[in-house]
Amino acid sequence: MDTIKNAANYVSESIQGTGATASKEANKNVAKDSDAKVTTRAQAAGDAISDKFDEQTHDRKADVYKEAAKH
Repeated sequence: MDTIKNAANYVSESIQGTGATASKEANKNVAKDSDAKVTTRAQAAGDAISDKFDEQTHDRKADVYKEAAKH
């Protein structure tokens, strides 16, 4: 039962990590957009940093669940 739970958690964390990656990339593009307002670009840069942190957190959790599901 724990193996199934760990596998489900792995999938969930992987999906969330992928979402954070997509959000990070979108925010990076806004931050680089010279046509956007400076405040918008600054906010997007901050959001990209936050998304990077979320991405790494989800990826680490996914790795833990993946290893736990193997045992």
